[in-house]
Amino acid sequence: MRTRDVVVVGASAGGVEALRTLVAGLPADLPATVLVVLHVAPSGANALPEILDRSGPLPVRTARTGDALERGQVLVARPDRHLFVADGHVLLTTGPRENGHRPAVDVLFRSAARALGPRAVGVVLSGNLDDGAAGLLALRAAGGTGVVQEPADALYPGMPAAAIAAGEPEHVVPLADLAATVARLVGRPAGERPAGTDALLREETDVARSAGHPGAGDDHPGEPSGYSCPDCNGSLFRIEDHGMLRFRCRVGHAWSPDSLRTQQSVSTEGALWMAVRSLEERAALHREMGRRARDAGRELTAQRFTERAAENAAAALALHRLLAEPHEGLGSGDEDGERDARDVEVVR
Repeated sequence: MRTRDVVVVGASAGGVEALRTLVAGLPADLPATVLVVLHVAPSGANALPEILDRSGPLPVRTARTGDALERGQVLVARPDRHLFVADGHVLLTTGPRENGHRPAVDVLFRSAARALGPRAVGVVLSGNLDDGAAGLLALRAAGGTGVVQEPADALYPGMPAAAIAAGEPEHVVPLADLAATVARLVGRPAGERPAGTDALLREETDVARSAGHPGAGDDHPGEPSGYSCPDCNGSLFRIEDHGMLRFRCRVGHAWSPDSLRTQQSVSTEGALWMAVRSLEERAALHREMGRRARDAGRELTAQRFTERAAENAAAALALHRLLAEPHEGLGSGDEDGERDARDVEVVR
């Protein structure tokens, strides 16, 4: 008889403390494998396995390609690699980033949905924006069980709230009760996978596994959106996934609406700072050319260069003031970058 024997856990900002509490409460004889993705920066040391190993009775280590899904262990994704479930073991892949992340919570959850279905329990912990919502939705559609940290109990409620809205989990519990809830769920009969095959799930897990990408043929998931991918500037296609809107580009980068909006803000601010720099450089060049014209006795030419320098300097100052003032849509992308920085600082 099949049982629930794999727990997939996703977290971001505020996730280190939540993961420590969860792991601390799990029993040493837990009849399940626990797989963990925490959104972290792609470079630098990651001490999360050591931190979690000291937190509870279960052995914790960084996942390696080919690791079997052995019960009573915790495997943690390594930076800059997706953690992927397939055929009774895990893979580390370099598939396209999702919501700007690798590893990404959604990739782990989606792969568990395809490979395990009802055997998987998905757990979404503290984090910003809506990472994990699409993955939990896919897992629930495949017969898996959803557990979400109570948003009011999370340091950052965005991810739990989005997961509840999209994935309709069976269990929404405070952090203090999460370990007991997970321990109660695993080892129970898994039930049957719902009838029907989800072609979109197969296609998207193949992308994350680097087994192909949406642009490999003439067909693409979804319909053209008219938006551009912040990672590669390629066309984004609109995907309706069980009532949830998402986007994916030709090469496979995936975005939720919130993550896309946030990254667009970051890109817009960067473009405006580049414009400030360009205008200031043009002003400086015109001033130099004006001085040289004046030294050569060409006063009218010098005056034209001086006027152009003043125009460019004024435009640069106006943009600088716009960027320096609080403004809706500019600078609001700090959440994503800061959540990685906070978690990496803690992990280190």
